[in-house]
Formats: sequence, C-alpha cells, structure tokens
Amino acid sequence: MTNYKEIVTKAVIGKAKKTSHGQFKIVPDEMPNTVLGCWVINHSFRGSNKDGKVEVDGSFDINVWYSYDNDTKTKVSTERFTYSDLLPVTIKSNGTLDNTSEIMVRSLKQPTVTDVNIEGNEVIMNVEKELGVEVVGDTKLRIPVEDDEDEYEVIEDEKIDNIDEITDDYIER
Repeated sequence: MTNYKEIVTKAVIGKAKKTSHGQFKIVPDEMPNTVLGCWVINHSFRGSNKDGKVEVDGSFDINVWYSYDNDTKTKVSTERFTYSDLLPVTIKSNGTLDNTSEIMVRSLKQPTVTDVNIEGNEVIMNVEKELGVEVVGDTKLRIPVEDDEDEYEVIEDEKIDNIDEITDDYIER
C-alpha cells in the first residue's frame, strides 16, 4: 500500500502578461519642425500586491530629437513618465496571493515608441510595452512513499583465524 506525504515548498503559483499602449506628450522649449528620432530609456518597474491583483508601478524616460527654426537647428528634449498597470493574475487552486508572496516582474517587450506626431508645439508619442508577472508562494506537493523502508545490508568484520602465526620478529626495527 502506498502512503502519501505532503511537502511545503515555494513555487510559481500564478502567471500573467499584459501588453499596454499609452500616449505621452512632450512640449519642447522651441516649436519643433521635424522629429528626427525618438527613443525610450531607463525603464524601471516594481510589482506589489493590491487587493489580490498585481500592481506594477514603473517609469521611463523618453528622448525626442527634433529640428526647429525652419529645420536649421536640432535639440533633444527629455522627460520622465510614470505608469501604473494592474494585472489580474490567476492563482492556482492551492495557492493564494498575499503579502508573503514574491512578485517577479519582467519586461517581455521594452517600451518602444510606435508612432510620433507633432501637433502645434507638442510632440505626441504612442508607446507600447509588454510586462510579464510571476507570483511565487507557498504550495504543497503530495508524493507517494513506500510502506517499508530499505533494509541495511549487514556487514560483519573479517575474522582473523591465524593469530598463532604472528611472531615477535614480525616488526623489524
């Protein structure tokens, strides 16, 4: 007959990913004529438990390289933006998302500017990013255990039969 034992361990108890799009505006010092380049840097983020869902708070910088003064001069304008994404993570049946759970967030697709336009003196950018979340928490595993334990093999010391054959001059000086 097979018995079972329960092992309590840490394991991934939930996963989710979310692609999000956002629109961001930068107002440069000068009236821009043409956007020459646009990129996102310094992306940082952190996940936390908020009412049974994972909230990811993050930030990144957007740099816009633009021309002005009838395309005779260029300049780079930089601004930091923050965001907050709420991800409903499905937790497996034997786990719970609580304050002891470890939340790991990964950027599956770094924030990227997908479209940029100039409207008056504003540069408007569409940014896309994809985040992945794993929740690590306590879970139980049931494993089968055999009833009888393995027996130890008994090994006896070797018996010395020839004690009479030892002589005094056995050890030489």
